[in-house]
Amino acid sequence: MKVFTTRVIPEEGLLLMQRAGITVTQWTDQRELTLEEMIVKCNENDALFFAGGRKIDRPFMEQCRHLKVISLLSVGYDNVDVKAATELGLQVTNTPGVLSNATADTAFLLMLSVARKAFYQHKRIIKGEWGFSSPTANLGIDIEGKTLGIWGLGNIGTVMAKRCRAAFDMKIIYCNRHRNEAAEKALDATFVSFDELLQQSDVISVHTSLTEETKEKFNKDAFSKMKPSAIFINAARGGIHNETDLLAALQQGQIWGAGLDVTNPEPMKADNPLLNMPTVAVLPHIGSATLETRNAMSRIAAQNVIAAFEGKPVPNPVNHIYSL
Repeated sequence: MKVFTTRVIPEEGLLLMQRAGITVTQWTDQRELTLEEMIVKCNENDALFFAGGRKIDRPFMEQCRHLKVISLLSVGYDNVDVKAATELGLQVTNTPGVLSNATADTAFLLMLSVARKAFYQHKRIIKGEWGFSSPTANLGIDIEGKTLGIWGLGNIGTVMAKRCRAAFDMKIIYCNRHRNEAAEKALDATFVSFDELLQQSDVISVHTSLTEETKEKFNKDAFSKMKPSAIFINAARGGIHNETDLLAALQQGQIWGAGLDVTNPEPMKADNPLLNMPTVAVLPHIGSATLETRNAMSRIAAQNVIAAFEGKPVPNPVNHIYSL
């Protein structure tokens, strides 16, 4: 059996598939495949090991219906038309549960970086502006004892909440589709409405999936309800916030700052005004980018491929969101 990977993948997953007798062909160019190139490659292979931001839509899948599995090197699958895949009999899998710590750490990093204007201060050094110092210049804000609002208190959101409570004794409030009673007990977290989350939070950290319901949920209206001293953190999906509205909210002083590991659109252009704002920190979607986490993700994605080739139930299907 043969599998095509859209990136050079971490060694752990590669070796696992090779030891299972699978021939692995990797895309080594430092650019995205065109749709036509990906179709050609998939028609030469039996499975697709997918990493990247390209949309996997019905027209693509209709030309690649022979694939045993589309194994995603991610926990998110908003770029895949899972409904179409299910209707066409294509298995889609993901890599849940192994990137919670790394992604929460990235959100935590962004929160502190925004609060202390860290990225901006670093740029000042590069520009040769570290000279005369004033006790009233370039001040940040404290996080200790503040209120953290989590939108999406699942695995990643819970780790973020634990970090913030342990390090800074932050009060935890959250907004979910359903209550997380386990987290309420462990973190003394309080379930609130979305409007209450906006109004009460000193820091809002987004950890939900991108869906039609959550698309650009953080927009002009949402930012207008937040505290002028509030920090907005998004380490989930860029499409959850409206970036034009976010920029306006920052420029008008409706919120203090923003930390983004994901942008809308993505990648962000180098001339984006957000990159030069004192209370903004932007990272290039590195939430899961640790050696340990990416190897674990690669291993899980490989296990999904191997199970599909062996005719066994795949460990991490996403098709269950639709009935076959």
